[in-house]
Amino acid sequence: MDGNTLRLLIIMFTLLGIASITKPDSFLSLANFLSMEKQLVEYGLLAIGVGIAMIAGGIDLSVVYIANLSAIVAGIFMQSYATAVTGTEQIIFIILGILLGLLTGVICGLFNGFLIAKLRIPAMLATLGTMQLFMGLSIIITKGGIVSGLPQPFTELGRTNVFQIFTLSFIVYLVIVAIVSYYIGRTKYGMQLYLLGTNEKASKFTGIKNNKIIMRAYMLSGVIAASAGILSLARINSAKADFGSSFVMLTILIAVLGGINPSGGKGKIYGIFLATIIVQLMSSYLNMFPNISNFYRDMIWGTALIVVLIVNFVLNKKSEARLMRITSQQ
Repeated sequence: MDGNTLRLLIIMFTLLGIASITKPDSFLSLANFLSMEKQLVEYGLLAIGVGIAMIAGGIDLSVVYIANLSAIVAGIFMQSYATAVTGTEQIIFIILGILLGLLTGVICGLFNGFLIAKLRIPAMLATLGTMQLFMGLSIIITKGGIVSGLPQPFTELGRTNVFQIFTLSFIVYLVIVAIVSYYIGRTKYGMQLYLLGTNEKASKFTGIKNNKIIMRAYMLSGVIAASAGILSLARINSAKADFGSSFVMLTILIAVLGGINPSGGKGKIYGIFLATIIVQLMSSYLNMFPNISNFYRDMIWGTALIVVLIVNFVLNKKSEARLMRITSQQ
């Protein structure tokens, strides 16, 4: 277990302990835990997308709007075809709608990757531009309205509980976390991604095709964002162009809190998972104090991001100094 994971576990259990002691009846209820499971899935997945882009040495500011666009495309397809039929035919159209939404995420991610890898546009500027582009496309498609009235078998995905303690969407989230964690942490592509994020020039000299690595990273970010959008669509039975606009900063906070280095080349997907739980615990705990408005919450998230960045900077400096001392002694 590395130091960052240990710190995250300490923070998580400390928050859990404080909330359990101060608000035992409301916080420890099964309804509250089911509610937390439903809420954290969406921005937890979005944070993974942001984290992958950060490991590559970039950032993806467009994940929220990829999620919205994917949900809108999937929702309109299901609304047009799946609601008019029943039985097996309806299930087939629902599956096709989900696949169409995921394909939308892949295309959006590849477009981001093309701008960054091929045209050499800085990741922040490229995804800032596509963030507006994807939101604009969503507004044009929906004419500023809301996509709703989806087939019941699909919306059941967002409401179904397994063994009464886990939501189905949370289980899907855990499966995605496990797959992505293995793919980024245990495969040849993952090693190349970390090397690219650490030193782009060095990775190029080793024979790694940097452009392909970058394209795939943003494609992964896009399809994971699309997954978040589809799960959100199932949960709330609607999609709109500006849903979750406040998630952009929150996903960055979670990725950095989870140990992802904004400069690239460092961090683990399971760290993002633990950070997501921490943020959700804190958010749910704050909800139990009606006097704390959303304005204060935004300030808390912003302050938390700055504190995490400062702490990471100090820890990295100490690590570098320790490495220098070891090197000089040899």
